[in-house]
Amino acid sequence: MRSLFSVLPSRRMHRPASPRAAQGGFTLVELAVVLAVIGLIIGAVAIGKDVQRNAEYTKIKNKFVDQWEQAYNQYYQRTGVVVGDSQTAPRIMVNGAAYTAAAGAPTSGGNMATLVAVGAEPVPVCARVPEAGVMRSNAPVETLRDMMTRAGIRMPPGRAEGQEDLYVYTDTNGSPQEIQVCFQWNRPTTPEGAGNVMVISGLTPDLARMLDQMIDGKPDAQEGRFRLRNIVNGTPNGPGVEWSANNTFGRGAAAPAATGAGLTRDEEQVITLTAIYKMNQ
Repeated sequence: MRSLFSVLPSRRMHRPASPRAAQGGFTLVELAVVLAVIGLIIGAVAIGKDVQRNAEYTKIKNKFVDQWEQAYNQYYQRTGVVVGDSQTAPRIMVNGAAYTAAAGAPTSGGNMATLVAVGAEPVPVCARVPEAGVMRSNAPVETLRDMMTRAGIRMPPGRAEGQEDLYVYTDTNGSPQEIQVCFQWNRPTTPEGAGNVMVISGLTPDLARMLDQMIDGKPDAQEGRFRLRNIVNGTPNGPGVEWSANNTFGRGAAAPAATGAGLTRDEEQVITLTAIYKMNQ
C-alpha cells in the first residue's frame, strides 16, 4: 500500500522561485536609503556633540564665572573692600595693606603707581600658580576660601569641597581641562588694563571666544571686560585682535596665531589660554 505522501505532489517542488530569492541582494534604492539613514545618524551625532559642548560652556559661564563675580561683589558689599584688601587701611586693591609706601611717597590718595613700586605688586589671591597647578610659596596667609567663608559668602561648588576656585570640563578632544580663578590688582601700566581683575586660566580657545562673546558681545582679545592676558590696548575704534591659537594646537605649545594649523592629535589636551575679567570695584 503506497503512502498518501508519495501520491500527493510536493508543493515545495512545484513552488515558483520568488524574484527576491533569485536576485540575492539589495536594490540601488535600498542602498541609497541605507546610506541616507547612516548620513542622518552621523550628522545628528555631530550636531549633538556641538550642542552638548555649547551647553557645557554656557554652564561654565552661568554656574562658575558669574557665580564668582557675584561672590566678589557680595564680599565688597559686606566688607566695604575688595577681596584681599584691608578693612582698616583699605587701598581699593587686593592685598594693598600688605605693602607700605616708599619713602617720600604719599601715604593716601594720589596715583596707585606711586604707592606700589614696580615688582612689588600685591600677591594674587589664589592658592595655586595659574596653569602650573603648583602651590604658591608666597601665598597670602588667608586663602580665597578663608576670606569668603569669614564673610559668610556662599561660593560656587567648583570642583570639590575646598577647591571651589577650580572647575573641570572636557575639551573638543574629550580630554579633561581645569579652570582656575584668582583675583589680583593690575597697576595702571599693565598691558591688559589696570584695576582689580579676575584671572581665569585653563580656557581652551573656543571656550575663551564663547565666554568673550557672551560677556562683551564680540570675541575680541584686546577690548572689553573679558580679554586675553598680556595683550595691549589697540587703537580706539580700530580692528580687534583674535584670540591666540585654536583647538588644533596641543597643550604646552606656544600660543600661535589663531589662523594657524596645529598638529594636535585626538588623545592630546587642547592648548589653554589665560584671560582676565575686569571687576566693577
